[in-house]
Amino acid sequence: MMGGNERDLLIEDERSRIIEHLQTGSEMMVYQQKAERLTVQVMMETMQVALIRSGNRIVTMLDIFELKEVRQWKTFKDFQRFNENRGSIFQRIFRQSEKEIQQDSKTCFTIFYGSEFILKSLILKADSVEDAEKWLTGLELLRQETLVAHTPEIIESWLRKQMYSVDQTKKNSITLKELKSLLPQMNFIVPGGRFLEERFVEVGAKDYVLDFQQFNKFYNLLVFENQKMLLEEFERGPAAFTMSNTDGPESSVLPLYDFQNFLLNKQKEDWAKDFNKVQEMMTIFIDDTMRKSNNPKITAGEFLSFLFSKENSIWDEKFSEICPLDMNNPLSHYWINSSHNTYLTGDQLRSESSTEAYVRSLRLGCRCVELDCWNGPNEPIIFHGRTMTSKIKFKDAVEAINAHAFITSEYPVVLSIEEHCNIKQQKMMAQMLRDVFQDKLLTEPLDPEAEHLPSPNQLKGKIIIKHQKIKESDRTDKLEEEKGNAAVKRKLDSFKKIGNAYREKIRNAKENSGVEKEGELCIWDSIDKRFYKHDCVILDNKLYYSEEKWEEDSTKDGSDLYQSETWFHGRLAGGRTTAEKLLRDFCKGKDGKDGTFLVRESDTFIRTYSISLWTSGRIQHYRIFWSSENGHTSFFLTNKQCFPSMCALIEHYRQNLIEYDGFHLRLTRFLPRLNYVSHHQMGWFYSNLSRAEAEDYLLRIPGDGAFLIRQREEPDTFALSIRVEGDIKHYLICKHNSKYVLADNYEFFSLEDMVRCFREHIFHDKIKLRYPVTPQLVERFYMEDLSTYDSELYSEIAEDNPLGVQCKGVVDILKCNVARKTKYTRHLVVTLMDKENLRQTEFTCEILEEVDEWYQVILNIIQREQSLEKARISEVESKTNIAIEMSDIVVYCQSIKKSPFEKYNYKEVRSVKDNMIPKEGNECGVEKSDIILEYNRTALTRVYPSGTRVDSSNFDPCPSWKLGCQMVALNFQTADKFMQLNSALFSLNGGTGYVLKPEWIRNPTKKKPPKQNIRIRVIAARHLPNPDHIISPFVQVELWPYTGSQADDYSFKTTILKDNGLNPVWLGPMNPPKCFQVDEPDLAFLRFVVFEEDTFSDAKFLAHATFPFRGIRSGKSTQWI
Repeated sequence: MMGGNERDLLIEDERSRIIEHLQTGSEMMVYQQKAERLTVQVMMETMQVALIRSGNRIVTMLDIFELKEVRQWKTFKDFQRFNENRGSIFQRIFRQSEKEIQQDSKTCFTIFYGSEFILKSLILKADSVEDAEKWLTGLELLRQETLVAHTPEIIESWLRKQMYSVDQTKKNSITLKELKSLLPQMNFIVPGGRFLEERFVEVGAKDYVLDFQQFNKFYNLLVFENQKMLLEEFERGPAAFTMSNTDGPESSVLPLYDFQNFLLNKQKEDWAKDFNKVQEMMTIFIDDTMRKSNNPKITAGEFLSFLFSKENSIWDEKFSEICPLDMNNPLSHYWINSSHNTYLTGDQLRSESSTEAYVRSLRLGCRCVELDCWNGPNEPIIFHGRTMTSKIKFKDAVEAINAHAFITSEYPVVLSIEEHCNIKQQKMMAQMLRDVFQDKLLTEPLDPEAEHLPSPNQLKGKIIIKHQKIKESDRTDKLEEEKGNAAVKRKLDSFKKIGNAYREKIRNAKENSGVEKEGELCIWDSIDKRFYKHDCVILDNKLYYSEEKWEEDSTKDGSDLYQSETWFHGRLAGGRTTAEKLLRDFCKGKDGKDGTFLVRESDTFIRTYSISLWTSGRIQHYRIFWSSENGHTSFFLTNKQCFPSMCALIEHYRQNLIEYDGFHLRLTRFLPRLNYVSHHQMGWFYSNLSRAEAEDYLLRIPGDGAFLIRQREEPDTFALSIRVEGDIKHYLICKHNSKYVLADNYEFFSLEDMVRCFREHIFHDKIKLRYPVTPQLVERFYMEDLSTYDSELYSEIAEDNPLGVQCKGVVDILKCNVARKTKYTRHLVVTLMDKENLRQTEFTCEILEEVDEWYQVILNIIQREQSLEKARISEVESKTNIAIEMSDIVVYCQSIKKSPFEKYNYKEVRSVKDNMIPKEGNECGVEKSDIILEYNRTALTRVYPSGTRVDSSNFDPCPSWKLGCQMVALNFQTADKFMQLNSALFSLNGGTGYVLKPEWIRNPTKKKPPKQNIRIRVIAARHLPNPDHIISPFVQVELWPYTGSQADDYSFKTTILKDNGLNPVWLGPMNPPKCFQVDEPDLAFLRFVVFEEDTFSDAKFLAHATFPFRGIRSGKSTQWI
């Protein structure tokens, strides 16, 4: 089925082809009192859908003006479910065709029509999906067109329908005899004498037969004659004009200028300043094409038709438009269109429950529907408990809501759940809500730090659950009790030595708290794509792990780290001779700086080394001695001063003079070994990279310790850029006297030395230089999806953790799922995945059995906690009678029962009966009113009818609205006065179901607007409803709510006009204008009600129209009712 937007884009040719197909008609199976094959055809002249038997016998005619929905059934199950509630006769008919329908349910569709709350329906089955699609598209297209049709088009369709209803000859004409029988149906009593014969002559009829054009002319003449005296009203006051002759509807004309002057000065229409718009309006009502010129003139009859048209409505359409800026306030600042016992179609005791009641309410703009949930035989059901109302399945109601929630309005829908189900069926409800609504269901707060409710704009397309929620105190009371006894219940495992400097701390922690597992794990690094060894401990249901243990750590004393230094050349082929040649070649042309050196391994003695250095154009060689005693290694030039490593010796003599054998010189620069790579060639060094580019590179690498060094614009300056806790830090490096000084604290002879140092030692707040950010690494992460990588967590690590300062991170096992499988070429890798942020910690061991031991310990912790959690949840659910699954999907509408309005938070909703709301003039309730009003500025209130309203009558919503109560729930199935007020209020703001409360209700510092006055006069009407006889109508006008003691001050009635519902007029001194004082313009409503006087002189309701006072237009206007 095509969506609404797609239909809007239909080009005219496509529309014409579809409408032509509907006019031609299609044979379909029609399911009414019996399954019958009929021709279904659209009559465009009368805008009706006809069901026709063979021989052109019309069975039924449906007005397209009454169409509310054309629904295609997605599955046979949906179609079947809808038909279950249609009565035994239909079910029997349906079962006879069930197999045929089941073969292709998409050929089935239902037309919903009527004006009652529960609509009538017509079920059809086309012969093909293509034919069904054309009808679905075409009927929806025509339905939309009728909504915007101009009044002359509507009147023409109505006239044709009237004529065809008595056209027994089927010649599109009407005889005098037929007209006499028709006029009473049109609410007009025929005067005596030759009244009709004279009018036939006047319209040019022959042989007392009228074709449609003549019938139309006759109708215009008829309605004009009784109402032409209205034209006298425009001969007085501003913008007065006079029509020279008002004997007939076409006897005089009103020029364009006078019509524009009338609109501007009498009707106060701002749009009439636009000359073209005035011209367009006139041409809508001009019946003669010859007068639709650049300078049109409108006849007296056409002018009266305009006055009685919807284009001249009393309602200002700008108030029906959505104001997007008004939808950004907190939810508590709005009146929300709300329904009570939404599932009911009638009274509260015996009526039918129906999913269609939810559909109808939602399509009428309701944004808060109620679900009374009870235990069913196998699943939850909805009905009015302890009454004889019928039952529907909870899931069926939810699916109906899901299908229709956002058709009329895209703003949030609140499901107000009245819970009577046990825990088991509540869990079923929660799962159904998640399964049906999926991502529409709001399960998490939009902003956990917010201090007020989100706005309708923020909640577009969301379903909000209103239900009781388990309090945090109920959840934590039992948990705290268990935590207090946890230490006693734990069994202490045996403690294994880990051979690190902090092993004593771990032993103490174990003895005090209960270490469950400790040892060495190989943890996967997703950036380097390799495993690193870490010391790990499981304590208090948490896995603690240390810094990476680098391969160099295997050297306990660091005495052989010199082998990686760039000044160490190892064993040179040619020994002393080669060293001299290298130094001469290096110092030649460089002014031979004294102290230039290299270190080489002796080619004569084992574990003996030599320094070869340049001094005054000569090369000197000095032996470096090595010794080992009691496991301690030392290096020295003389016995006077020994060093623990070769690196320490060299570093010392780069700072201090060598005083040996009469020689006094300091080591300066070194001769790099042949395979040495300068920092300019290292991947982490960038000679032309800005600060912003460096930050972009580093932020792409999802791990702390990512680093690079870049050349700055100033000579001999560099910057070390490193990622720390998700942020980027920059440290200045200055080159001074051949040394590189970092942050004024550290000195190195090369950038390579600096990087090597801080790859091994902590540089900043437990961070080492972990990941060199090379161009290749940056390119890799530009190509890869970062969401697949573990995000860094920056939670605080407790100082008393079992690893002390060596602790790098901690994993909360209870927040994780655990799994094991073959991965990364290892036989067994254990994965811990955090259920909240999906962060993964993957580890293995060198010995396969140890991996399984760690896995079993973690699995036991999780299973133990799950058992405890299950017991805790069961106890909390038993205590509160709320399923945890239902509680978890309640966010902003937490139902609070029997709680005062003084203490609250913004996420709560209080439900109160209508008789508990303070009314106007109730002095003892003044203080309470102020408290409720203040509460409603932040939190929500739902007001519902008291239990005595078993007939589903409604209460006056105005006192509740005045106190800022947002969800005033009415019985939508009862179209009484107060439901009419509700419909009027929510016609504002585009019928979205959300109306922004006045500023003085939202803000205590704002004052009410001043009082206003309105002057009203009822002068005439047309086409009043005709039940089955000619009526004697009168009109009652009232301002609601009454704010005084005398009801007569806020209402008046016209006189009764005998036997004329077609074109009555109320002029003269018996029908004077009435003035009302409007005390609260933002909360006032103007209501027009048409009654007739019956045979017992009692008033019988016929029709009504109700409007918010703020949207009433001035001037002489019309309202369709």
